[in-house]
Amino acid sequence: MAIADEDERPKRKLTHDIGQDLALLSVAEIDERIGLLREEITRLEAARASKQASRSAADLFFKR
Repeated sequence: MAIADEDERPKRKLTHDIGQDLALLSVAEIDERIGLLREEITRLEAARASKQASRSAADLFFKR
């Protein structure tokens, strides 16, 4: 019955804090965090590209 109870519990959201101690993490957990950080880098790069495009459009409009 304990296994069924574990399956019903909500899963913890995976997060990573910069500088966090990694000694207690398994290889699989480290791989999950690497994936999480890669997704965040992709998201940040997309936001940067969008802001750069907006800035370039504004510069052209105002002829800077």
